[in-house]
Amino acid sequence: MNLPSNNRVWIYDTTLRDGSQQEGISLSLEDKLKIAHKLDQLGVPFIEGGWPGANPKDVQFFWQLKEEPLSQAEIVTFCSTRRPHKSAENDPMLQAILAAGTRWVTIFGKSWDLHVKEGLKTTLEENCAMIRDTIALLRSQNRRVIYDAEHWFDGYLNNRDYALKTLETAVEAGAEWLVLCDTNGGTLPHQISSIIQDVVQHFGINPHDDSTPKLGIHTHNDSDTAVASSLVAVEQGATMVQGTMNGYGERCGNANLCSVIPNLQLKLNYHCLESEQLAKLTPTSHLINEIVNFAPNPHAPFVGLSSFAHKGGIHVSAVEKNPLTYEHIDPTVIGNQRRIVISDQAGLSNIVAKARSFGMNLDKSDSICKDILQRTKELENQGYQFEVAEASFELLIYEMLHHRQEFFQLKGFQVNCDMLRGGDSLLSDAVATIKVSVNGEGILEAAEGNGPVSALDAALRKALAKFYPEISDFHLTDYKVRILDSTSGTDATTRVLVESSDGKDRWTTIGVSPNILDASYQAVVEGIEYGLLKQTGEGLFSEKSPTELISPRE
Repeated sequence: MNLPSNNRVWIYDTTLRDGSQQEGISLSLEDKLKIAHKLDQLGVPFIEGGWPGANPKDVQFFWQLKEEPLSQAEIVTFCSTRRPHKSAENDPMLQAILAAGTRWVTIFGKSWDLHVKEGLKTTLEENCAMIRDTIALLRSQNRRVIYDAEHWFDGYLNNRDYALKTLETAVEAGAEWLVLCDTNGGTLPHQISSIIQDVVQHFGINPHDDSTPKLGIHTHNDSDTAVASSLVAVEQGATMVQGTMNGYGERCGNANLCSVIPNLQLKLNYHCLESEQLAKLTPTSHLINEIVNFAPNPHAPFVGLSSFAHKGGIHVSAVEKNPLTYEHIDPTVIGNQRRIVISDQAGLSNIVAKARSFGMNLDKSDSICKDILQRTKELENQGYQFEVAEASFELLIYEMLHHRQEFFQLKGFQVNCDMLRGGDSLLSDAVATIKVSVNGEGILEAAEGNGPVSALDAALRKALAKFYPEISDFHLTDYKVRILDSTSGTDATTRVLVESSDGKDRWTTIGVSPNILDASYQAVVEGIEYGLLKQTGEGLFSEKSPTELISPRE
């Protein structure tokens, strides 16, 4: 791997270590391997894999990567400097680092004299010796070293001369990169900018001169400025940005690489990824969310589902004429897409644009467009919310065009729910019985669940599995209930949103009714129906006008 030249910014991903410290994230060995390979395919040049020696999982991870090597990325180990008053050669942590066999190692050391005195309980001189000895040992074993200056900005503000001395020590010992860390996340961008200017001047750093140290930035998001701080650091001379996918990380998270990368490459004209790799950014973000079992943030900049969503009729009309009117970049460049949101604020432009995204060519002058818009507004007035349930809206259009495939007919269902005492708590035991008809054949099935909706879903799937085995791939990933008119008490209308997945894609369907079971049934059924449409292709359109649509299967 060559060191930086021209306008190259090197992306260093620490999702597998720093990102995994976020509450709610627990990565298995298999998870870490999947994420590493996805980041490799994205084109990330440095991937920090973890701290071998800190736990058995990280040791196994580095050994497993020898059997399943990455194609282009450098896998990096992470470790602290040696312990105070101990030799680097005999430090078990450093022995584990060497055993991992990576070419690159990231070592972090203390920059803040407060941490040295109160955290390490040692002297400022000994801290510098720890930095020097650790890096020197690694260099003697032909390892290339990235030095992470922990709490750098706090240390600089408290004792500039000592903070700079720690960096000087790292450079003299052989570190190739000096990464300045805003570990507490409290330094604002204008402070980051001025401090980096001082560091660049002090060391004579030139991004185009390999004889000078290379500078990196590592920011945390406690002040909600991690991305902005990373950008200003690059503008002042940093050529490495450390961060995590989706901004994962302890407390408020780290700099979000899903925002850092497109901002640097598309707005500031730095080179981070090849264009074909940049187009994988959104799907990679979503896939990693799936692996860590987090629902993707729909409002995440660049990669969120709503990032390029347009709801107001005037906005939609303008975007249809020229996307630049309401879009700061072309969403396809980062693997995202434009979405037209349907709601009671929609106009005919919304309907036409949304239909086109489903593969249908409609025209504002078509009477069916006006019918769909009118029906949409009527349903929204009843409590439906199609902007968050696009799968249901697609099914509604099929219905309005008399092209909605009927996979089965409901004949009736019953749900019994018993509350049983179990120790100091109540346990729910639900049984649902459902009768449906498929192609004229009646089916009666029953199933248990931990609640009435769970039991009803299980019974319906059981009844349909014989006819539609694809259902075995579907599962509910989210279930939301909202009371729409709370003043009505227990008689209030209920809106249910169900998110389903086939392991690759997610879709949301909606049900509205004064009866929560009826609303849930509507949403669950549409979720299954939409999934079947995706799997079988039945009812899906392919750039046809309404008059060209084929009749549904009998």
